[in-house]
Amino acid sequence: MLLSDGTGLSRFAKAFAGIAILGVIAGCQVRPLYSTPAGTEGKLAAVAISKADDRVEQQVRNDLIFLFSGGAGETQSALYHLDLNVTVRKIGVLLDVRDDIPRAGRIVVSADYNLVQTDSGETLASGKRSAVALVDYPVQEFAKLRAVRDAENRGARELAELIRADVASALGRR
Repeated sequence: MLLSDGTGLSRFAKAFAGIAILGVIAGCQVRPLYSTPAGTEGKLAAVAISKADDRVEQQVRNDLIFLFSGGAGETQSALYHLDLNVTVRKIGVLLDVRDDIPRAGRIVVSADYNLVQTDSGETLASGKRSAVALVDYPVQEFAKLRAVRDAENRGARELAELIRADVASALGRR
């Protein structure tokens, strides 16, 4: 009865509830994980990546350079250095029983990485990531080689995205 007749107490309670709700809503902040106030994009653009030893490692390196810089290319002034070691395994999964020839398989692209701050030599992040790409082996030899290369490229691209997320997370915390 007291709240429904429009007395001063009900107006005060409604105003207090409104202010409390606004205070709770103002306390909630949603922002992207790698947002610009933390400067993560600028830090990612300042990461230099070690030279590649083979084709798949070069593919991962190229994808990382693109993801780090947003397409601007390699950094000229590196604040961080990413040491990268990529390995590739080809695994035959589905064997043809008559000929003992694989008809389908997996390409596993793995990388060990170590992110170091250039001036201090402090390790900021390190780890091992893997990406799996499935492949069908056709009968023709050239088509088989091309299918394996395409699977390696898909695995390299996925691996680069995983490593970028790890590095961005490590740099975002600093």
